[in-house]
Amino acid sequence: MLFLRLWALQILSGAHYRAVAKSNQLRHVPIEAKRGLILDANGKKLVVNVASTAVVLWPSDLPQRSGRDTVLRRLSSLVHMPVAEIEAKIKEHGNDPVTPVVLKQALHEDQIQYLLEHSTQLPGVDLTDTYLRHYNTEASLAQVLGYDGEITPLELKRMRKDGYNAGDIVGQAGVEASYDRLLRGADGYEVRQANSLRAIGLPERNRDSKDPVPGYNLRLTIDVNLQRAAERALKFGIKLARGEGHYNADGGAIVALDPRNGAVLAMASNPTYKPSVWVGRRDPKKLAPLLDPKEADKANHPLLNRAIQGLYPPGSTFKPVTALAALQEHLISPFQEIPCTPSFTVHGYTGHDQVFDNWTDAYDQPMTLPVALATSCDTYFYRVGYWFYGLPADRGHPLQAWASRFGIGAKSGIDIGPEEAGLLPTPEWRQQTFTSAIDKLWKPGDSVQLAIGQKDLLVTPLQMTRFYAMLANGGKLVTPHVVADVEMPNGDVQQSFNPPAQDTGVDPNALAIVRDGLYQATHQDYGTSVGVFGNYPIPIAGKTGSAEKVVQEPGYPAGHTEVQSWWCGFGPYDRPTIVVCALIENGGHGGSAAAPAALKVFEQYFGKQSPSAITGPSD
Repeated sequence: MLFLRLWALQILSGAHYRAVAKSNQLRHVPIEAKRGLILDANGKKLVVNVASTAVVLWPSDLPQRSGRDTVLRRLSSLVHMPVAEIEAKIKEHGNDPVTPVVLKQALHEDQIQYLLEHSTQLPGVDLTDTYLRHYNTEASLAQVLGYDGEITPLELKRMRKDGYNAGDIVGQAGVEASYDRLLRGADGYEVRQANSLRAIGLPERNRDSKDPVPGYNLRLTIDVNLQRAAERALKFGIKLARGEGHYNADGGAIVALDPRNGAVLAMASNPTYKPSVWVGRRDPKKLAPLLDPKEADKANHPLLNRAIQGLYPPGSTFKPVTALAALQEHLISPFQEIPCTPSFTVHGYTGHDQVFDNWTDAYDQPMTLPVALATSCDTYFYRVGYWFYGLPADRGHPLQAWASRFGIGAKSGIDIGPEEAGLLPTPEWRQQTFTSAIDKLWKPGDSVQLAIGQKDLLVTPLQMTRFYAMLANGGKLVTPHVVADVEMPNGDVQQSFNPPAQDTGVDPNALAIVRDGLYQATHQDYGTSVGVFGNYPIPIAGKTGSAEKVVQEPGYPAGHTEVQSWWCGFGPYDRPTIVVCALIENGGHGGSAAAPAALKVFEQYFGKQSPSAITGPSD
């Protein structure tokens, strides 16, 4: 019986057991795929890969009982990672004994040499080649590019169905996150012989091995030179604001957009950070302003992309919305003269009069719509807002309806995130939001202040840029995007992006009237930004804005307000190819800080300097 059994094992099943024994001697060692490069519009390499070395752990090769603890303690001391964290990483892999666990990347040379020299004393510990992201832009374009990192347990739970595994490196923000599936490529593996300590080498190339497939490259719509000019312009605008006594000016955003197709030409947010702080050996001190709430407050939240996440009242940059809505609803005619007075009074509501002042008392005369836009007359638009309030109930809320059609109060659909939708207040919103009976009411003052972009209205700089692109291109609401093409590693274009635009249905004649008002604002002596753009060789049209926002600053009482400095416009006036919106947080008048900052972007784009630029108070 023994003889027959041995004969069956060796002869009948010999081939099977030889294969099993051989498989126990072989390991499938992962080969990381290179992430795709990120290029600017002109092909400049913004994000590349650099070779690095990582330490990995093979759980199946760890000694048993006390020997395991000894190895983990020695490894913990070497790579400066607590044993509990190592154990947690092993657990994240589902305690899979045959899949290596990446513990740490970007090892020092002395760490690498120590591991090589003491490999027999550290069974289950190995070194592997890896790649790290290198951001050639340093702190420029940080919020747009984003960064990558090891997949989190929460992300893994959501993304495992798409082929992601524990230990994968994935995009965590910006382009890196939104286009991760295109950038990441597909890992390969090679088959290595293994002894009792580790995988030790590759015999001959095994036909079961698989080469990694690198990720696609992405070409952005952004010109890095224009981007850097926008970031310098932001710092310039902040400096101007502080020079005017607005000492809380400490951030802002500038967006430059092609109104013909929605391509983002530049997107700057200040303050910013260096994405390299996430790469390799992470320094907790450098990460604190990005991760620790208290430190982030002190640093004014550099991780925040203010262009798409910052929410601000738009102030007078919203007046063209009111103007178009009023023209579309035949509430006013273009050359109807409406009083522009130092103040406007709403009578009798809640038993007392409510007075709304103009931003300047220099005017007390009737104005047409283009002149009212050029001078940014608040009381002109107060009256228009009051007329909207007085419309019959069956007319609905036409001002909000047109604003919504122009993209206000909704996400733009840009291909990076997260993006805020903002707030377009309506009577229904007040009913749902507030609890007291008086607060639930939509009052005349709500319509009056909405007409000049104040009170509850909140927008992002990108939303306003998109609206001004609609003014520039004849009524089409474009979809902003930062990625132009997906390219093969050899440069062949795999896919191009040109998102569709929506026709807003706005009357071309109404658009022409508003555009004329914006041109007068930059070229007539009564225009609010004529000092900045009046002598510029390229004809620019645009609008200033100075919007009050409640900002809780240290040392100030509750309810303290700061003025947000805005300027939005486009050029050349007759055939626009670029729209620029600039916002300086707590920066004061739009003509004093935001408009000069926007001029810097136009100067870079057109390659022409302004012979003179005079700043000054404006609404």
